[in-house]
Amino acid sequence: MSKRAKIISLVVLWGLAIFFTTRIYNSINDPIRFNKIKNNRYATVIDRLKDIRMAQIAHKDVKGQFANNFDSLVSFVDDGIFTITQQRDSSYYAYNPIYQIDMLQEIVIIDTLGTVSVRDSLFGNDLRYQSLAEIPIDGIDEKFKLQAKIIDKNGFKVPVFEVKVPKKIILHDQNKRLLAQEEELVSVDGVNGPDIILGSLSDVSTNGNWPTIFDTERE
Repeated sequence: MSKRAKIISLVVLWGLAIFFTTRIYNSINDPIRFNKIKNNRYATVIDRLKDIRMAQIAHKDVKGQFANNFDSLVSFVDDGIFTITQQRDSSYYAYNPIYQIDMLQEIVIIDTLGTVSVRDSLFGNDLRYQSLAEIPIDGIDEKFKLQAKIIDKNGFKVPVFEVKVPKKIILHDQNKRLLAQEEELVSVDGVNGPDIILGSLSDVSTNGNWPTIFDTERE
């Protein structure tokens, strides 16, 4: 083999070595990087969903049902009022015509102590509630999908709501193969299915489909 052929062979071998080393490195490093980005973005999105849940529960407490769009929900936080009440037991004597004597009657008295703004109660001076509809990830202009309705549950009319966002929107700029695997995930430690979901349109629930690790306080 000539000297030139040897040099060419060495260059080719080094090139192949670098190529396969890079492929091996990426095959190990890509899932690690993907999971780190995924968990950070999921945590940010879930924090926003928790704000939505807090506002929706307040809306139901005051109005008896959940808001079915974000404009109504934000407007409620802006203008809504909680009535502060105090419940106390009391009693009095009243004449009973059957027994023809005065008998003790026990009652519950509810006193109205005042009112407080929903906005001040839930968010204080923080204006983040004004962006409840927006998915809080840089480069994403999409909004959460919100639905609310009344369902029949064992003969009772019950208000329910659901908010969802597809994983493919949250991870739009990530590895497509790893994203496809994430959309099919079934695990007790992960967010199962293709969407992150809060609430349900078929069940009475204000829970999310994320694991408890996302419910711990973030620094």
